[in-house]
Amino acid sequence: MPTTIPLTRTTHPKAKPRDEELSFGKFFTDHMFLMEATADQGWHNPRVVPYGPLSLDPSAAVLHYSQEIFEGLKAYRSPRDTILLFRPDKNAARLNRSAARMCMPAVDEPLFLDAIKTVVATDRDWVPRAAGTSLYIRPAMIATEPFLGVRPAQAYSFFIILCPVGAYYAEGFNPVKILVEDHYVRAVKGGTGDAKTGGNYASSLASAEEAHHKGYSQVLWLDGVERKYIEEVGSMNIAFVIDNEFVTPALSGSILDGVTRDTTKQLVKDWGIRVVERPITIDEVLTASRNGRLQEAFGMGTAAVISPVSELAYKDAKLAIGNGEVGPLAQRLFDEISNIQRGLKPDPHGWVVEIR
Repeated sequence: MPTTIPLTRTTHPKAKPRDEELSFGKFFTDHMFLMEATADQGWHNPRVVPYGPLSLDPSAAVLHYSQEIFEGLKAYRSPRDTILLFRPDKNAARLNRSAARMCMPAVDEPLFLDAIKTVVATDRDWVPRAAGTSLYIRPAMIATEPFLGVRPAQAYSFFIILCPVGAYYAEGFNPVKILVEDHYVRAVKGGTGDAKTGGNYASSLASAEEAHHKGYSQVLWLDGVERKYIEEVGSMNIAFVIDNEFVTPALSGSILDGVTRDTTKQLVKDWGIRVVERPITIDEVLTASRNGRLQEAFGMGTAAVISPVSELAYKDAKLAIGNGEVGPLAQRLFDEISNIQRGLKPDPHGWVVEIR
């Protein structure tokens, strides 16, 4: 464990939930990482402290102007009882891309990684053991300067909290039904759709609630201009298997550059399947389905890894995908990524980082 980050241990450790009790985002561990930035000092005072409330002035900029970004990654317990991270360098780089877009200070990437390693090592007993479970890691940055005015803040806090989790969806690794959103939009080119900032998710809530009321698990977003090009599904990237090709929307400035998306693309290439990144319309997907050319659809994201889609509902059409079961490529990807993450299979690309 890195020794440069001071640690204050809790004097009141929490009772740990059983693995079978875990859902997503409900339980939090004993410790957190904190540091602050100011215009004159930059980032300073990195430390691991007992998990607890943050103190904010009511005029803190984050509360009024939404200067906030975050990341999401996981730690896994291997069969050797070691703790493994999966591609944390990608999260560090993406955090700083989001920071640049939101006029926030960059975090030194080696410090980002050391902070994660330190706080996870401190709470390593919280990393669950059961298949399908993990320790979710949430780094976040917020603007804390007490000031009312539309300009970048001059003070920030960066923190990392940890959350033992089970399956993201109640359905587990089973196909989900998706509602195509043709009224609301998530993001447009030139906006903040390719930054991991809370506003993108807040704007998705109304659509997600409507979808849930109609019996769907998530929303498929279309582009914000022509309302025909597919972008993301819920909080994940999406891919289709059409004519035995892996087809995923090209990054256009309004789509998040997902770590799982990048991982999936590499594995699919390794397996000799053609990867196509391009604009794809909802009408093209509908036509491919009617012609028998659409074989699979699935989401890709840290929380769920791979989320197979069994049905798309668009206006008056309900599009059944496959036979309602998990498709072969989705299953293969889920198994391969999960096994690499947990140290059950060799890591051919050097993606896994062990916490010592």
